[in-house]
Amino acid sequence: MTDGEDAPVRDVVGVGLGPFNLGLAALLDGVAEDVDAVFLEREAEFNWHEGMLLDGTTLEVPFLADLVTLADPTSEHSYLNYLRETGRIYEFYFYETFQIPRREYNDYLRWVVERLDAPAFRREVVDVRWADADASAADAGAGADAPGHYVVTARDPETGERYTYRGRHLALGIGSRPHVPEHLRGHPDSDVFHTAAYRHTRERVLDADSVTVVGSGQSAAEVVADLLERQPEHDYRLDWLTRSEGFFPMEYSKLGLQHFTPEYAQYVYDLPQSTTDDLVANQDLLYKGVDPETSAAIYDLLYRRSIGGADPDVGLFAMTDVRDIAAVDGGYALDCHQWQAEESFVHESEVVVLGTGYERPVPGFLDPLEDDIAWDDRGRFEVTADHRLDVDLPGDVFLQNADLHTHGVGAPDLGLGAHRNATFVNRLLGRDAYPDDVDTVFQDFSVDAFVERAPGASRDGSETTATTTDPDR
Repeated sequence: MTDGEDAPVRDVVGVGLGPFNLGLAALLDGVAEDVDAVFLEREAEFNWHEGMLLDGTTLEVPFLADLVTLADPTSEHSYLNYLRETGRIYEFYFYETFQIPRREYNDYLRWVVERLDAPAFRREVVDVRWADADASAADAGAGADAPGHYVVTARDPETGERYTYRGRHLALGIGSRPHVPEHLRGHPDSDVFHTAAYRHTRERVLDADSVTVVGSGQSAAEVVADLLERQPEHDYRLDWLTRSEGFFPMEYSKLGLQHFTPEYAQYVYDLPQSTTDDLVANQDLLYKGVDPETSAAIYDLLYRRSIGGADPDVGLFAMTDVRDIAAVDGGYALDCHQWQAEESFVHESEVVVLGTGYERPVPGFLDPLEDDIAWDDRGRFEVTADHRLDVDLPGDVFLQNADLHTHGVGAPDLGLGAHRNATFVNRLLGRDAYPDDVDTVFQDFSVDAFVERAPGASRDGSETTATTTDPDR
């Protein structure tokens, strides 16, 4: 369908096409209703974190956390059906692992894209406005009783050509972008760059005499592991710095993973906002640490390189802030501060790779809706319990991975994407096309849930008294 100034009103217009909005498109494709949807993506083709698609890296969630399975295991867009259709299902059967290669997950996503009609590439959204019913009915080719709708203006980044899309509802899935602190900017991208660009810049790194990786999350660890593998052939000095207290593993115990569930997201949402802010700020290791297998691989490489008293020419140093980077002859001088010992030092390196995380700024194309959007006292979105933007407009705005501050650490987790999208689909259709999963974990988070489940507990504690056979208690 061609979209322009006289474009008809679609049911939903999606902005951005990462795994979450792609999952929404896939679930919409699986319902009986004919839902008119389009998903706009500024890139020319689909690739997921292309700069970090390194050999040997794996997805950090099980393959069941694909686009659809946790909402609809029978979907033709599942990862298992991808294996069936591409002739790899027996190979995967003998592979015997839940964590699949990241490159194959990207290939799976691209396979789904090719099967759907909804994605539209080279469409960079530049403006989103609301058109009231009276003012927009004629332009939209609808009757006088037509509801208002969103008007989305997009441009082709290559040609500059503009397009107009209309939708009763929006799905915002623009994702995150690499974050480089302001005090570390201003240097050539070939010498000082974010881990997101590592695969594209690796040849430059391998030619350097010294390389420093800053940060201790999974992306930084994967770069370190890759550079360790290649170090004997290229003979560079490798250093790994982090301001964290150590190079700690991500929480991956079965009980710990229950924080990535609908129940926990609802529990966090029901907390006072100040409590949620304090909670999320102290949960980095639930979703930002190093995968234990990556951590073990790095240690094992260092151990083998040190046999016979050999020096692996690698340095790991924690509790260290990089306060500034300045160009010097032959590379860069990093102004470092070991904050625990309160000691400063200068570290020199020819190339610096920054694992400084990602950010999710409010997109500028929402400026026309600013007065209709509810904001909290820190300038963040107010969000409903079912992951919609709180707007004073009739049309819904479904939020993908933009509610960490309201729903907690599960917001960016691929495993909750299908559940969130099932909620969106059900609301769009006005019926339960997909089940609303409840009671998914053995752990309770709210007092009410525990009291309801435990026969010996009461809401105010006045009806029963805890007993124990431990003589010391």
